[in-house]
Amino acid sequence: MRIIAGAAKGKTLLSPPETTRPTSDRAREGLFSSLESEFGTIDGLNFLDLFSGSGAVGAEALSRGAAEVYSVEQHEFTADLARKNFQSIKNVAGSFQVIATSAHRFLSTAANIDFDIIFMDPPYNLDNQEIEEMLQIINERGLLRAHGLIAVERETKNKPFTWPAPFELEKIRSYGQGSIFYGGRPASVLP
Repeated sequence: MRIIAGAAKGKTLLSPPETTRPTSDRAREGLFSSLESEFGTIDGLNFLDLFSGSGAVGAEALSRGAAEVYSVEQHEFTADLARKNFQSIKNVAGSFQVIATSAHRFLSTAANIDFDIIFMDPPYNLDNQEIEEMLQIINERGLLRAHGLIAVERETKNKPFTWPAPFELEKIRSYGQGSIFYGGRPASVLP
C-alpha cells in the first residue's frame, strides 16, 4: 500500500495482518476524488477514520492536508501499525491521533470535537443495525459538522443499510467487491 497523493505521495505503508481487509487503492482513490469534488480540498478539514485498520485512509487524508485525523482501531496490534504508518509521514502540517478502542465506544465518549468527514469501513460481516446505531450516535452527539459528509464502505452484494434521519444517502460508488455509500444532512435542513 502506498500514499496516492499529497505531501507524502508514494510513501509505502505497512500492511495490516491478513485478518483485516484494507480499503483498496482504487477505492481509496475514488473516495478522495469524491471528497475533493464535494469539498474542493481536504486542506484544513477534520477527518475521522473509524475501523481504521492500518490507518491507510487516515494517512492519505493527512497527506492531502487534513488538519486533524482521528484513527480508531480496536485491535491494539493493528492500532500500533497505524501509529507507525502515521509517524512515517513527513512534511505534513496536520496532526493525528490513533485511538485503540471500539468505534462504538469512541463515538459514545468523544467530547469537544466534530468532523467534516467521517469514513467508516467496518468488517463486511458487521450487521447493518450496528452501522445505523453508530450513525444515530454521530447525529445525537453532534460529531458531524453541518455540511459534513459520512462515507461508509460495505460489500457491494450486501443488503444496504438505512440512513437514520436527518441523514440521507447522497450517492453510491462501487469498486469491485466494495461500495462506498455517501450521506449527510439534506440541504433543506442546513443553516
